Amino acid sequence: MNSADGNNDVGLIRQLGLFDTTMVVTGIVIGSGIFLTTGIMAEDIPSASLIMLAWLLGGLHALAGALTYAELGASIPEAGGQYVYLREAYGRFAGYIFGWISFIAYLTGIIAGLAVGFAETFGYFYPALGTGNALLQVDIPLGGWTYHYVLSAGQLLAVAMIVIISGFNYMGVVFGKIIQNISTVIKVGAILVFIILGLSIGPGEPIDWSLNPEGLDLSRMVMGFGIALVAVAWATAGWEEVSFIAGEIKDPSRNIPRALVIGTATITVLYLLMNFIYLRAMPIEQMRGVIRIGEITSNLLFGELGASLLAAAVAISILGSINGTVLVGPRVYYAMARDNLFFKNVAKVHPRFHTPGPAIILQAAWAIVLTLSGTFEDLIIFVTFANLILWIAGAAAVFTLRKKRPDLPRPYKTWGFPFVPIFFIVVSACVLVNSLWEAPGQSLAGLGLILLGVPIYWVWRKEN
Repeated sequence: MNSADGNNDVGLIRQLGLFDTTMVVTGIVIGSGIFLTTGIMAEDIPSASLIMLAWLLGGLHALAGALTYAELGASIPEAGGQYVYLREAYGRFAGYIFGWISFIAYLTGIIAGLAVGFAETFGYFYPALGTGNALLQVDIPLGGWTYHYVLSAGQLLAVAMIVIISGFNYMGVVFGKIIQNISTVIKVGAILVFIILGLSIGPGEPIDWSLNPEGLDLSRMVMGFGIALVAVAWATAGWEEVSFIAGEIKDPSRNIPRALVIGTATITVLYLLMNFIYLRAMPIEQMRGVIRIGEITSNLLFGELGASLLAAAVAISILGSINGTVLVGPRVYYAMARDNLFFKNVAKVHPRFHTPGPAIILQAAWAIVLTLSGTFEDLIIFVTFANLILWIAGAAAVFTLRKKRPDLPRPYKTWGFPFVPIFFIVVSACVLVNSLWEAPGQSLAGLGLILLGVPIYWVWRKEN
């Protein structure tokens, strides 16, 4: 039995090696963001130099976060990851808030959003199964206003994907890691092919590397760069989720830091090269506002067949991200339940499959509700602000635990301490402030989700 699993009769088993763990990091982060966001960024910063700088800074931010969280993962290699770090550093309430946000909106919202994104991409090949095929439309009166509900074939396909992937992960970590490894290898391979072919096809469009080709005023450039960083932060998020399965990683003191660093460094390089290909394929003025930048670039460079192949690669990429989040998320709720801060049944481990079965089922059920309700996009936007706060708190836990728990074994210590964690915290804080400035209502709604969890926390405390 894994020592991290306390006195349970059946515990989680350490069966994920370095390759598996690295595939989790890489597979979760590389979803659909890199194929969608650059054109949107070009609207706010119509500068090739600033676009590349934003992606570089975003990659360094993720790498700094990985180097920081690696110390925590190596020191406290337990199921639940960031939940455990916050609990140990700041107390049970801080850990609970992270778990509450993760379940009610963040992780389940990501699963719902990715599943619908998969259906949208799948609809490229089979429109009848896409989100554009509405099966039901009804107006629901709610007080003084009417909610127009639409149920599409794509939502039903998304539900099916959640059920199937959750089922495989329920039956064993080995199934989850096989899906993760295969899908991540395919997606990274497809990206490498795209990059190599993109570099080999002629000189491409001449790239204007001047910092401010349109002569925008300084305030607009700074504001636009801040907005772009929010998009990059979203596209590079998810590396921290590997900490949730720390209780099932072999030799965690070595493999967690290595997987985090290898994964985030690989992602940074791939993202920079992808954006370079985008800039070679079309001038910045044509790129502005283009949402499916990957698909359009592929069509320009390789024709309709290339666009179809990239669409297939995007679908596989999203599939890997769904599987990764389905794999790691239940470990947070499992850890909460073991601390009597969630439903007691969620603390159980399947006696045969050695997976947190009830947690997997509960996560799938709520993700399906969000998928069918169509509210997941709003929830993810709301919770991004709250998650940035928790990111900052997680990184600050390195400082707190070094002072609070100096005797804690630290087989790996954050490289570049204290500058690397400070860099991560400062950049996160800048993105946080920019999110509040640009979308105050949505950001405050994120804080509202946190406050909503406070009375529920006291109910759990009172009952246990």
